[in-house]
Amino acid sequence: MIMSSSPGGSHSSGSSTAQISISGSDEQQMKSDLRQRKRKVSNRESARRSRMRKQNHLDGLLTQASQISKDNSCILANLNVIRQMCINVEGENSVLRAQMDELTHRLNSLNEIIGCLNQIDNYGNAVVDQMMMMKTMNGDDLFNPWNLMYLNQSVCAGNMVMY
Repeated sequence: MIMSSSPGGSHSSGSSTAQISISGSDEQQMKSDLRQRKRKVSNRESARRSRMRKQNHLDGLLTQASQISKDNSCILANLNVIRQMCINVEGENSVLRAQMDELTHRLNSLNEIIGCLNQIDNYGNAVVDQMMMMKTMNGDDLFNPWNLMYLNQSVCAGNMVMY
C-alpha cells in the first residue's frame, strides 16, 4: 500500500485521500447551500420590504383619495350655496328692474306734467283740462299722493296764485 502525506503532516492510505477530497467537495457544497439559503433569506426580506413599500404607497393613495373626496364635497357644497345666492341676486335684480321701470315711467309722467304746467298761459282753464286729459290717456291716477309732486309748484288760476 502506498502512503501519501496529507496537509496536516500525517500519513494516510489512499482510501483516506479519497475521503478528504469528498469532504472538500461536501464543504464546497455546504458553502454553496449556505450562500443559497442566505440569498433566499435576503430575497424574502427584500420581497417583504417591497410589499411593505407597496402597501404604504397604497395606504397613502387611499388617504389622499379620501381627502380629495372630502375637499370635493366641500367645494360642491360651497358651489350650491353660491348658486343659491346667485338665484337670489337675480331675483332681487328682477325686482329692482321692475321698480326702476315703474319709477322711470312715473318720472316721465311727472316731467310731462311739469312741461304742461310750464306751457300754460295765465288762465287756469288750460291746466285743469290738460291734467284731466293726461289722466284719461295714461290711466295714471294723478291724484294719488305718490304722484302729487306738482303740488310744490304754483298753479295760476286767473290772477290769483295758489299753493
